[in-house]
Amino acid sequence: MALLRRSLKDLLKIEIDREALAKLQWKDFGNGLAMARLAREGARELVLYRVAADADPRAFLKHEHIGGEFYLVLEGRIGDETGVYEEGDLVWLDPQSVHTPRAIGDTIVLVLWPQGVKVLD
Repeated sequence: MALLRRSLKDLLKIEIDREALAKLQWKDFGNGLAMARLAREGARELVLYRVAADADPRAFLKHEHIGGEFYLVLEGRIGDETGVYEEGDLVWLDPQSVHTPRAIGDTIVLVLWPQGVKVLD
């Protein structure tokens, strides 16, 4: 799996509007993981993930990114088979990439799936 990573900490300051976050329609998965869909057009989706510090380590299921995945860590840290990424990190995973992310502490991640995602067994 090819990976592209760049920290944006030297370019921007991330400030989260907690009131705006609270107004989003969150889908709670019951394991410390919640998702809010920001936009969807066909298979393309833009979502926010919110993960509690005490979330089940298996909250995210193993999945494949049909057209790749682009994400920005807004708060906290997230890790997978490729490494650990922290606030301000911008990450691109190639099409057909497979991974099983896990949050480290309270985490908020902005995710773009250009062609959707497929959950694997």
